Amino acid sequence: MPLQAQVPEWEAAQYPGAIAAVPRPPAGFWVRLVAAMLDFLILAVPFAVFVSFLSVAMGIPVAFLTLNPQTPPSELLLKFGPDFLTYGLCFYIVSGWAYFALCESSKLRATPGKLLFGLYVVDNRGQSVTFGLASLRFLFGRLLFHVPVVGYYYFMIDCLCVGLVPDKRAIHDRMSGCFVLRQSGISRLWR
Repeated sequence: MPLQAQVPEWEAAQYPGAIAAVPRPPAGFWVRLVAAMLDFLILAVPFAVFVSFLSVAMGIPVAFLTLNPQTPPSELLLKFGPDFLTYGLCFYIVSGWAYFALCESSKLRATPGKLLFGLYVVDNRGQSVTFGLASLRFLFGRLLFHVPVVGYYYFMIDCLCVGLVPDKRAIHDRMSGCFVLRQSGISRLWR
């Protein structure tokens, strides 16, 4: 008998020949929000260290200490600001991508924030996501959030999807073909 793909119950009808896996409830808005906040706190530590070293490497503290009283601080911001912001944003995006893609494609299938709340990421067949798929999920989710103006509206619609759509999938989950599920036995409080 050929192997049949196991998919979450709500997706079984879309895939001919697939059988529904043991149903796991999708992760709701609030638990995903709290898990994401924890993950961003974790990411803030290496970012703060990077920013500290970057400012010293660029000579920003020395420039502020030797600031002439007649020179407005805005001149220093114009001198250092664009490069500092570019390097900082690049580090933030690359470190965030590595963190989310490596964690979600690992054996644990989740970031530390998701693990704490019993959440994990799977593909349409209920299997672990690959590094490429986790990277695609990051691209459609967190990277699009950084696009000026459009990113804010994208983020709001993404949150509304998780909060209001029955399968609790955000836009980046749909575009990448992923699900964020809750392990059984987790408190109903974190629905």
